[in-house]
Amino acid sequence: MRGWLCAVLTVTAALASAAVPTPEQVRAGYRSSEAQLLDRHGAVMQSLRIDMKARRLPWVALTDMSPALPAAVLQAEDQRFYQHQGVDWSAAGKAAWDNLFRSRPRGASTITMQLAALLDPRLQAAQQGRSWTQKWDQVQAARELDARWSKAQILEAYLNLVSYRGELQGVGAAARILFDKVPSGLDLSEAMILASLLRGPNAAPALVSQRACALSRELRAPATCSEIELRTMIAMGRPLLAQQLAPAPQVAQQLLLRAAQQARSTLDGNLQRYAQSALRQQLLALRNRNVNDAALIVLDNASGEILAYVANGGDGEVDGVTALRQAGSTLKPFLYELALERRLLTAASVLDDRAIDIATPTGLYVPQNYDREFKGHVSVRTSLASSLNVPAVRTLMLTGLERFHRRLQDLGLSSLTQSADYYGYSLALGSAEVSLLELSNAYRTLANGGLYSAPTLLPKTLPQGTVAAAPSRRVLDARASFIVSDILADRAARSLTFGLKNELATGFWSAVKTGTSKDMRDNWCIGYSDRYTVGVWVGNFDGQPMWDVSGVTGAAPAWREVMDYLHRQQPGRAPASPAGVVAQQIDYLPALEATRSEWFLAGTESAQIVLVTDGQREPKILYPAESTIIALDPDIPEALQRVFFQAQAGKGLSWRLDGAELGQASADYPWYPTPGKHLLALVDAEARVIASSRFQVRGNAAPATR
Repeated sequence: MRGWLCAVLTVTAALASAAVPTPEQVRAGYRSSEAQLLDRHGAVMQSLRIDMKARRLPWVALTDMSPALPAAVLQAEDQRFYQHQGVDWSAAGKAAWDNLFRSRPRGASTITMQLAALLDPRLQAAQQGRSWTQKWDQVQAARELDARWSKAQILEAYLNLVSYRGELQGVGAAARILFDKVPSGLDLSEAMILASLLRGPNAAPALVSQRACALSRELRAPATCSEIELRTMIAMGRPLLAQQLAPAPQVAQQLLLRAAQQARSTLDGNLQRYAQSALRQQLLALRNRNVNDAALIVLDNASGEILAYVANGGDGEVDGVTALRQAGSTLKPFLYELALERRLLTAASVLDDRAIDIATPTGLYVPQNYDREFKGHVSVRTSLASSLNVPAVRTLMLTGLERFHRRLQDLGLSSLTQSADYYGYSLALGSAEVSLLELSNAYRTLANGGLYSAPTLLPKTLPQGTVAAAPSRRVLDARASFIVSDILADRAARSLTFGLKNELATGFWSAVKTGTSKDMRDNWCIGYSDRYTVGVWVGNFDGQPMWDVSGVTGAAPAWREVMDYLHRQQPGRAPASPAGVVAQQIDYLPALEATRSEWFLAGTESAQIVLVTDGQREPKILYPAESTIIALDPDIPEALQRVFFQAQAGKGLSWRLDGAELGQASADYPWYPTPGKHLLALVDAEARVIASSRFQVRGNAAPATR
């Protein structure tokens, strides 16, 4: 009948031969149907149902039960429990007389006799009742139990093993599911309802309340019958499979594998509940903007331990922490770190935030900024902090697509399984799909000065109580990581896009970046202090776009709420500059940005940043780039198909295609494409080739319509 009984029976002989199990053996053989998830402090965070045959929670000591429960049970089931020796012969005689001469039979099984039947399946009644042999064996077993066990041990085991309703076995499960309480919190009315269920676990609510009302009169309880009836209806109306709102269901599913297991995790129970509440509040604030889902994670920078893991605002089965979503602008810090590390740029370098068309094998790529506006010439610091798109794409052209792709993989973004060419230059703007867990851990790498280690849900605490440092490897340059962190913490540099007052501006040192994917389908806010990294994703799991939700209004409020909670007692501190980083006062000529102190990798510093005019730039062909393949579209009339040749610093130069002069290169030149291989050149007034590009046109254009 019960799977855990097999464990008891394997270590005990048959009761009929007078070899009863000890209380310790019964308790050792008891198995909860639940596994328990513990937080880092050992507190129970959640139970997960593993055994589906019956619902049992951990064993409850008699001293941990409300005194009202034994009182109600003894009054209902065995009023002479403390007087008899396992069998109440007086009650048995009355029951026999009533069974002979009354239409309603009466039972006389004591609690000890019922426990004997719970321990030995052979003593349990069949559908037609117990045989005389079974009854005699049950009497003998009850006498043996009473002789060897204390009354408290008998009552404790009985209340833990008896069925209360449906699949609910034991007072722990009954109290939790029917009243959402622990056994110690049961009041007298609830205890009387539970006691009334013992005679008929699946009785109708009306019959249960009727029995409880009679029991109340016997105990002279203050509750009225109408009150008991209402509370019975409420308890009986609760779904028997109902679960409490779980604070970390996805973590429980990962760590809890067997019934009665207790698994300690790295989660902080109080932080988990606070983060869950903060995320729910933000979802409520965004409900009119078609935002239904969110996820949040908190990492300890030093150990990599996951302190909070809110997979879906606390509800639902989808794990938003590990789900793949488009990264948006959240990959930009790693791009600029790579450019700084390779000394291709400094934080003071000037980038061009103007329209650009990039030739790719699949056609032109035309990046746009979030606000569809261009800022002109801006520094790397401003470009990253204000999340400008065109400068990021230009930076990717400097670092190289393949190199940046490898760097992201080194940072643990395992979802980037396609080749670099698959993502193209849009990789700078987050076209790749990543998980919140891996992306947040990549930011944790920045927080740790470029040292990467894997995150974990399993504690790394040493016996002395200290936290073990996670095994790490260097992925990013420590100096470049420091400069990127300083940029992400610069509220003045981000004010160009976000303004000075927003949810990103904490009252202590923190570095943070937002991101929004195409069509506002994903919204991110990921940032770190000296101790913690917090990542938040907001959106819809079904891919629906949000309505006018940016990083500052979507994910950032929850990020700020949790970050403030983490530092409520100790504010975050700015990191110390590593060796090989120098501060330099800089001026711009012309004055594109205000004079300021800037960080440089030693050897790259400059006191004055001079903007090179277009006339001072090196002439080159921007489009078509070398080895470009242009495909003609047969569905577009030939007369409407154009390719525009584009040059940098083309003033005074001319276009020459396959040896034929075309025209001036000071402006874009429209050309009717013809199939075949071509050589395009920029030539000066003396017909000298300044730059060249070989490209190919494929396909047969449709004839022009007339």
